[in-house]
Amino acid sequence: MVEEDRFPRVVATAEGRPPRMSEAPAAYIASAVLLGAAFVALLWVPSYAHLTPDLGGIPFFYWYSLLWLVINACCQGIAYLLLVAAPRRRRQVRP
Repeated sequence: MVEEDRFPRVVATAEGRPPRMSEAPAAYIASAVLLGAAFVALLWVPSYAHLTPDLGGIPFFYWYSLLWLVINACCQGIAYLLLVAAPRRRRQVRP
């Protein structure tokens, strides 16, 4: 089918499947902590629901939220490297 060729499945192991939790527990735990940090930080509203301090006239609420956008993007990139890119690189190095 054409759809299958346009969107190939991400394969992280030689057997044709993503790594399981039992094969890389540290990577899964680290990824969960990284992704959970942004989730908890933004859901804990009393920690940032105030106007001061401001940064260049922008209230704290806004720049805190925007800062977490950047932090979350970095955390997602690191989680991707831990769960997909690193196993793919290890598989390519092995003969």
